[in-house]
Amino acid sequence: MSINADSSKTLAGTPAADATPAVSELDTIVSLAKRRGFVYPSSEIYGGINAVWDYGPLGVELKNNVKRAWWRSVVQQRHEVVGLDAGILMHPQVWKTSGHVGSFSDPLVECTACKRRYRLDELPGTGDLTTTQLADAEIVAKMGLKCPDCEGTLTAPRRFNLMFKTFMGPVEEDASVIYLRPETAQGAYVQHKNVRDSSR
Repeated sequence: MSINADSSKTLAGTPAADATPAVSELDTIVSLAKRRGFVYPSSEIYGGINAVWDYGPLGVELKNNVKRAWWRSVVQQRHEVVGLDAGILMHPQVWKTSGHVGSFSDPLVECTACKRRYRLDELPGTGDLTTTQLADAEIVAKMGLKCPDCEGTLTAPRRFNLMFKTFMGPVEEDASVIYLRPETAQGAYVQHKNVRDSSR
């Protein structure tokens, strides 16, 4: 039996409790998933896009197996449930009526030192603030809020709209504004009568 001279490892070869791993467990899993063809970073040859992934050959099969099993269990094996696959693009009036266009946004602040962004209403001490107070450009200074990670200075809050706005047709004008759906529920709401009438 040989003794490993590397003090950062135990005799079993695993890192000691106080050793800092060079590669995180998540990085190891991501690397394996990429090598095996489950997922690839999107647009990787151009540097990739943070948090966007493409399914590889095995990833597509796994995803489809999960979808089929879920569909069978939740839709096909129940008599009171039917399917609906609503479009990603819907009439903009749907989103205006539901309140998404006017209020589907978060107040964000950014640390000027570490560049991290935070929802203002999730910072310590801000949970009871009203919508009006959250929109106040001076609220960060008034409350003396600092970055929770590095104690850096935070910017004034800015509204981050969670709606993905695009245009329908060849011309970008107000009359052609449309939104990618931010949630799937609205499709079921606006098609409820059609589904009910055709599924009796």
